[in-house]
Amino acid sequence: MDISLILAIGFSIFVIITIVKTARIVPQRQQFVVERLGKYSRTLDAGFHLLIPFLDKVAYKHSMKEIAVDVSQQTCITRDNIQVDIDGLIYIQVVDARAASYGITDYYFATTQLAQTTLRSEIGKIELDKTFEERDVINARVVETVDKAAEPWGIKVLRYEVKDIMPPESVKDALEKQMRAERERRAVVAKSEGERQAQINVSEGARQEMINLSEAQKLKQINEAEGKAGEIRLIAEATAQGLRAIAAAIREEGGLDAVNLRVAEQYVKEFGQLAKTNNTLIIPSNLGDVGGMVATVMKSMETARQSKIEDGS
Repeated sequence: MDISLILAIGFSIFVIITIVKTARIVPQRQQFVVERLGKYSRTLDAGFHLLIPFLDKVAYKHSMKEIAVDVSQQTCITRDNIQVDIDGLIYIQVVDARAASYGITDYYFATTQLAQTTLRSEIGKIELDKTFEERDVINARVVETVDKAAEPWGIKVLRYEVKDIMPPESVKDALEKQMRAERERRAVVAKSEGERQAQINVSEGARQEMINLSEAQKLKQINEAEGKAGEIRLIAEATAQGLRAIAAAIREEGGLDAVNLRVAEQYVKEFGQLAKTNNTLIIPSNLGDVGGMVATVMKSMETARQSKIEDGS
């Protein structure tokens, strides 16, 4: 083979390697850490960059995106000495590529282990019942502690979420019984409250009914009293008006004679009523009153005649 051809091929390979080592394209949301002769040189952001061949090299590549890291399940002991198995997720983000490269060997492992130890410490401060109620508090404390410890590593801890809290089977049975008893207690309380409210409603209805009846009776009595008062007033007014008319008539000529005649007629009529019930003859005490005597005799004769007719029939 021609030496010149070999040299040309070798030169081409050298050029290609040089270009590969010189040109670097950094994708979006990533950073490359460049070392020169084994020492930190600079950090490359997204875009096209040129390096010095054989002197510069990309030592570390970091994604600046948020990363979800699974925190393995572990056994924790609560304040009331109950063992529970807990796992979770921690969300981290690289904010300083240089610190993440040289601050710690493996920040994934470091953050998850620190999250586990912090979680065990926080669970040990509270009782089992509170672990279910205070998840948000536990998450916040883990984030606060791990974020502070990871700051020198160039890592930002965004949040931590407890996935599952699994107590032993015996504890689960006890909790289920407790919850069942609590539900039954609430049902009994709700039923009693309903019955009490129903009784209150019934008594209120009865009281309101009595009030309505008494009000109706009161209005009835008032209306009857007003009606009677109006009736008495009308009768009195009519009587007064009649008396005034009689008095006016008496004052006229012949009025007194008419009154005497009317009184005599009434006398005869009322005396005749006394003799209707039997055959006894009733004689007035004033025998000097000829007109009264005549009227009495005539009425008695008429009464006797009527009695004979009834006996014959």
